[in-house]
Amino acid sequence: MADSIPQPLRFGRAARIKQGRDFARVRRVGERLVIGCMIANWQRLPAASASRLGVITAGKIGGAVVRNRARRLLRESFRLHQHDLSEPVDLVLVARQSIVGKGFADVERDFLTTLRKARLLKPMSGRIE
Repeated sequence: MADSIPQPLRFGRAARIKQGRDFARVRRVGERLVIGCMIANWQRLPAASASRLGVITAGKIGGAVVRNRARRLLRESFRLHQHDLSEPVDLVLVARQSIVGKGFADVERDFLTTLRKARLLKPMSGRIE
């Protein structure tokens, strides 16, 4: 994208869903898709809003080390591709048992496949799919 200014790839406090009521709202009224190692719940936001991410890792996928790694992988996938979203969304990702032992490339592939199927990615010319 030579015609656009590069945007910082940050994932600060404003980009996080922290309140339990926000998680519940997205899961209750948003859309849902299950692909690969994650369950994605999202709710579209007004155009002036910024996208936010919340990550859920249940104890059944493993101990604290496993859960923290799963959270880091999901957050990093969002951080790298947050500016590729076609519109602002509140996105809640739930790690599934299959995330255990996966590398970043596999998690990122599942993340992008999920966004593509949900029609949340910007159309990009020249992208190989």
